[in-house]
Amino acid sequence: MPVRLQRKARKNKIKAAQRKAAIKRLMFVPVIKCLDVAAIRKSFADRTSV
Repeated sequence: MPVRLQRKARKNKIKAAQRKAAIKRLMFVPVIKCLDVAAIRKSFADRTSV
């Protein structure tokens, strides 16, 4: 295979990998942990009163 085609194949693979990584980054949803909603509300109320 000529060198130019090898380079093109490498570039295409890199582009595809970057596209996949970008899609993964955009689709990533952080893990939602068990949260104490009442405590969070209380902390916000404390912060606004100061």
